[in-house]
Amino acid sequence: MRIPPAVLFAASAAAQRLLAGRLSTPPAVLPALPLAAASALVGAGGVREFLRARTTVDPVKVDGASTLVTGGVLGLTRNPMYLALAGLLAAHAAARRSVVALLPVAGFVWAIGRWQIPAEEAALTSRFGAAYREYSRRVPRWIPEV
Repeated sequence: MRIPPAVLFAASAAAQRLLAGRLSTPPAVLPALPLAAASALVGAGGVREFLRARTTVDPVKVDGASTLVTGGVLGLTRNPMYLALAGLLAAHAAARRSVVALLPVAGFVWAIGRWQIPAEEAALTSRFGAAYREYSRRVPRWIPEV
């Protein structure tokens, strides 16, 4: 049984809080805002494309995907929502001015990359076959190649 990505994200944020202590004063939050905003835009762009295609955005029910979505931000990264969540966690660490708060970010990326994404890729390959394999060859899993 896989842990839902939202639970992994919440656990990672809680671990950051435990490792780094209280949130810094507002001046420390300001430098983290551009990363948080960019991450939110990437994630929202992915959700928008899934909704536009009228397919599931639920990572627990990926086998219910009705359409292979490759447009918008999904033409740059196959996992914009996970990239966005990792970016939000990194912004959270920056706001806390804590290098140790980056450890849960690494843990989140590792767990998603180890369990969630492979399960999704298997389901999408099963459902969309050659079209998904070609998409996977063309578009990176995480970081866009710009």
